[in-house]
Amino acid sequence: MSLNFFITRPIFAAVCSAVILLMGAISIPTLPVADYPNIAPPTITVQSTYLGANALAVEQSVTNPLEQQINGVEGLRYMSSSSADDGTSTINATFNLGRNLDVAAQDVQTRVNIAQGLLPAQVKQTGVVVSKNSSTFVMAIALTSDNPKYDTTFLSNYADRFVTQAIQRVKGVGQVIIFGERKYAMRLWLDPAKLQA
Repeated sequence: MSLNFFITRPIFAAVCSAVILLMGAISIPTLPVADYPNIAPPTITVQSTYLGANALAVEQSVTNPLEQQINGVEGLRYMSSSSADDGTSTINATFNLGRNLDVAAQDVQTRVNIAQGLLPAQVKQTGVVVSKNSSTFVMAIALTSDNPKYDTTFLSNYADRFVTQAIQRVKGVGQVIIFGERKYAMRLWLDPAKLQA
């Protein structure tokens, strides 16, 4: 067919383009997502807590020994860390694009286990968590209720006890975060004289 055929019949040309567009829209959900290249480098996060320590103490006694051990892991591209005044230490190790995330996590876990002897006893008790991480969110879920009986504290507690555990068991999920988490708390005033009795 020549171009003149479509030029002289514009309605036929419009119908053909509409059919092609419709077939493309129908086939989009069936395209395999696995064929897309990985554009975000694999990242491993190492988190630990040193209760009662300030940022300087956390950096010297927790973050630095862990960084020194993790630094030699195969395929490591770069590493960033932060130490906070609440006693938390976070190390993000970013690997080359071709690196298998599961193997990288196992290598980092091995290096963290080697560094356990250099860490304070409190950090050993609370543990050092090594997790596979992604720099972007995949999904955000909001819990709401029209019933005033279920306030934000109830919904936050419900999400913590039931929803996050179910989502973490899904294959491929690295981390679940509850933003604005509220927990039930109780404040007690004790009478020292009665306690002594």
